[in-house]
Amino acid sequence: MSRIEDYALLGDLQTAALVGRDGSIDWLCLPHFDSPSCFAALLGTPEHGRWRIAPVGAGECTSRRYLPETLVLETTWRTDTGEARVLDFMPPRDRVVDLVRIVEGVSGAVDMEGDLALRFDYGHIVPWVRRRDSVLHAVAGPDAAYLNTTAPLAGRGLRTASSFSVRAGERVPFVLTWRPSHEDYTPRPDADASLERTLAFWRDWSGRCLMGGPWKEAVHRSLITLKALTFEPTGAIVAAATSSLPEWPGGERNWDYRLCWLRDATLTLQPLLAAGYTDEASAWRSWLLRAVAGDPADLQIVYSITGKRRLPEATLGWLPGYEGATPVRTGNAAAEQLQLDVWGEVLDVLALTRNALGASRDAWDLQSALMRHLEKTWREPDNSLWEMRGPRRHFTHSKVMAWVAADRMVKGVEAGLPGPLERWRAVREEIRGDVLANALDPSGSHFVQSYGSTELDAALLLIPRVGFLPHADPRVVATVEAVQRELSVDGFIRRYRTESPVDGLPPGEGVFLACSFWLVAALVGIGRAGEARELFERLLALQNDVGLLSEEYDPRTGRQLGNTPQAFSHFGLINAAHALEHGCPSSDEHPSATR
Repeated sequence: MSRIEDYALLGDLQTAALVGRDGSIDWLCLPHFDSPSCFAALLGTPEHGRWRIAPVGAGECTSRRYLPETLVLETTWRTDTGEARVLDFMPPRDRVVDLVRIVEGVSGAVDMEGDLALRFDYGHIVPWVRRRDSVLHAVAGPDAAYLNTTAPLAGRGLRTASSFSVRAGERVPFVLTWRPSHEDYTPRPDADASLERTLAFWRDWSGRCLMGGPWKEAVHRSLITLKALTFEPTGAIVAAATSSLPEWPGGERNWDYRLCWLRDATLTLQPLLAAGYTDEASAWRSWLLRAVAGDPADLQIVYSITGKRRLPEATLGWLPGYEGATPVRTGNAAAEQLQLDVWGEVLDVLALTRNALGASRDAWDLQSALMRHLEKTWREPDNSLWEMRGPRRHFTHSKVMAWVAADRMVKGVEAGLPGPLERWRAVREEIRGDVLANALDPSGSHFVQSYGSTELDAALLLIPRVGFLPHADPRVVATVEAVQRELSVDGFIRRYRTESPVDGLPPGEGVFLACSFWLVAALVGIGRAGEARELFERLLALQNDVGLLSEEYDPRTGRQLGNTPQAFSHFGLINAAHALEHGCPSSDEHPSATR
């Protein structure tokens, strides 16, 4: 089992795989992100599903990289007898899933070995494996997988082994295909043709990017990662490709992130739109209209990639978890929580897409219905954007985002859309007054996590970003400084003090990477750009060798933590780079606040 930071991402815009530096694919959900037909060695042992291709013996992985502007991974291996490369990728999807690995000789001759343990249902089911016409067939229940290769294959226990040698200029392809077991197998495209198609797809998509700047490479890698977390058939965007990777080593803060949180998806769309990717915004808006159709009171914070609402949380007791971190979970009970900030994020990004794509009557009708419901519910306590499982409270960030919802609706009506302008103006002012009266510490100098509390919360850093107050306001400056002072660990930022009683979970987790990027932007806004740049460079150094970030980081051990790759971290990186390059707008100039 590799370290979290040792994994690279493969994807075909419907699912994803993780490849370790040792040449092992340890995570693959088939046929899509939240499917139970899944390799799960990352959460168990190699016997729970793994596909490793690497040199025999003591070969050294000398380098890994993505081919420029693509999601095609190149791993170079060197041995005493020569050098070889492995290209790993998933071609853009047709009806079935293909996972392709091409071993290429660079110099000399390299003895390679492959080891495939096919398992379904999170490593629980061993398929029936047989050979037909030189193709390996594996079937269990609804799932069928097929391995096509020119390399020799041999059964070894409940696994498939392969030993072969590759010389300079030789190429040995492996194509692993999934399709429903009731469908007949049909030959797949040639591996080299699939490679060319995959390279062309990603380079065409990357070539449309409007973002550049001094951190272009990191920004483009983050944009490609966000695109890879998109479920193309519906437009949904998952929070991460994995489930149950721990937020603290050996702990129980282990959640399933292969779902579409409205908050994460809306925040992901902001940098995608800024980079010129309007197709993703259009697809997401259509997904949203379908997913939340019905009574606005039934709005959830999270849905499946298809818009399904019921996401029961279950534990998989047969898996020991990543490095012993249990329980391993699927589904997410947070779907049943009240998180008022979601109304603000959704109405904010719908205003943003309206500017980019033009007005949609269905979208405005949805926004109006959500606003009418929020008028009745904004005064209620909630669970906050951090999905705290303790008692509900009046969280400051939630109230601020309720203000954002009202503000964006007022701006929409002022721009000519139908709606009760004066009533929504009054709601906006009432929420603002409520926050300013109740969300400050006893001295009135800075904002606090929730009404009546003295605790701090990294989400308070977003107050100026959403336009509630300008960066120059003394209360904003004091809040940024208080968060930096009280929630900092080695200069990075925790979400909040998890040892405080509000959480409802055992204490302990790493620093939250998105929050640290928020601090970068906040420092720029309050005039401390040099300090912000220094922090940003330190954060970039936490990327793994192929530019990926998980959810959290442990400064004690220097390791990434949590599900990976994490959309929250990558859009935080993009927004921080933009703030450093262009500065932070005042509340009057905020691109959302002025609609």
